[in-house]
Amino acid sequence: MATVLRFLSYRVVIYSNDHRPCHIHVMSTEHEAIFELNCPEGPPSLRENYGFRKATLNLIAPHLQDNLADLCKQWKQIHGNY
Repeated sequence: MATVLRFLSYRVVIYSNDHRPCHIHVMSTEHEAIFELNCPEGPPSLRENYGFRKATLNLIAPHLQDNLADLCKQWKQIHGNY
């Protein structure tokens, strides 16, 4: 598991043994959400949510979009093609 981004109180993780399509896990101390990145253009889309409030997800999504190019690059370094 590689933490590839931190913002606010969240960390963004890509698991090295994970599967396609390219996606990331956004984690807090109590919650997790999985976003498909839809590389290379995006936008990231919510796939699964485990406890985050909708308002919080609405705060997270723009951070992922702002960092999409880097997140896609890091996925490709770990897993190859999207």
